[in-house]
Amino acid sequence: MSQSNVVFASNRNATREDLFARAEEIAADLSKRAAELDREGRPPLGEIVKLKNAGLLNALHASQIGGGGLDWVDGLRLVRILARGESSIGQLLGYHYVNSQYVYWAFDEGRAQELGGKTVANSLYWGAAVNPRDPGLVLTRRGNGYVLNGRKSFSTAAHVSDYINANAALDDKIVGFAVPTNRAGYKANDDWDNFGQRVSDSGSVEFHDFPVYEEDLDRAASTGGEAPVLATFNTPLIQLVFVNFYLGTAEGALREALDYVRTTTRPWVTSGVERASDDPYILERVGEFTAALKASAALADNAAAAVQKALAKGHKATARERGEAAAEAYAAKVNATHTSLDITSRVFELTGARSTAEKYRFDRFWRNVRTHTLHDPVFYKAKEVGEFVLNDRIPEISLYS
Repeated sequence: MSQSNVVFASNRNATREDLFARAEEIAADLSKRAAELDREGRPPLGEIVKLKNAGLLNALHASQIGGGGLDWVDGLRLVRILARGESSIGQLLGYHYVNSQYVYWAFDEGRAQELGGKTVANSLYWGAAVNPRDPGLVLTRRGNGYVLNGRKSFSTAAHVSDYINANAALDDKIVGFAVPTNRAGYKANDDWDNFGQRVSDSGSVEFHDFPVYEEDLDRAASTGGEAPVLATFNTPLIQLVFVNFYLGTAEGALREALDYVRTTTRPWVTSGVERASDDPYILERVGEFTAALKASAALADNAAAAVQKALAKGHKATARERGEAAAEAYAAKVNATHTSLDITSRVFELTGARSTAEKYRFDRFWRNVRTHTLHDPVFYKAKEVGEFVLNDRIPEISLYS
């Protein structure tokens, strides 16, 4: 388990200022170790412990039960901050936020409060095994409950999750449920070998006669009905998680590039300046990259506010209100994808040929966003935005839209 000098006081009832300061401190520590973490590509067990100790896992839970009481706008900003230090850790924090908050939308109030209280009291990390393009899992009735069997090819936070949301085939339908990973029959595999997001712990998971009980099933599964509109907000919110850790990764890339220019890059022979930081072409690119990131971050915050406003209506939220907010999130997704890919690939124009040395691993920023931006095709997000703007069609509800 990784160790550092980052130590925090009690994480209960931490203020907004506490949480943001702790996120900045952890991000700075991650930045120092990011090249090594990327090289090793191991499950980030120690890094998750630091998030727990800082109270960051509980930031969106109600202050009445010891959480931070933050809204989604602030929660997503915390994701962006962490991603500046290490992209995978930003991703993991955001995934946890969506997965742990999902219980409040998908379960009846009593069960939701029980799970939320347990999560805060124990600083539990929430993952998921719900990829709809990889069905894989089957629930079978056995006695007074069920057993779960099968394999999911990808399950981000496979090793570090204390609880997971999952879905599986039961008879002729797909049902959702939430279960702890410490039950017998859960196996996380070490087979994530992609060139990016190497610290995201996104390998496969297997379930072998894993016990599932009635109380684990979400409201739609336990009643046999359709998921309420409220329970479908997980999709625009997870897309906003993507937006913010893409942007945080690009911000981290620019920050490291600027440090390198100030300390290492040499001025070009015909530049007429003594310092690379005075080169007009470098200055122009820094200005362009900075402007693009500021604009994209403002769009991301605006989209988060739109989703937060619709979500705050709770079970009164309509499909139309959800769809309008989702369209804002997806516009931010399109913009953040293009912005982050452009900047993470072009910062080398600032730093020069020597910065491509393996010891720096500056390519990790591009590798990270290139890997994850393939999660779902961005041109389909652009199409959904176009459909809404041109034809007034809200995005069709799914685990991708």
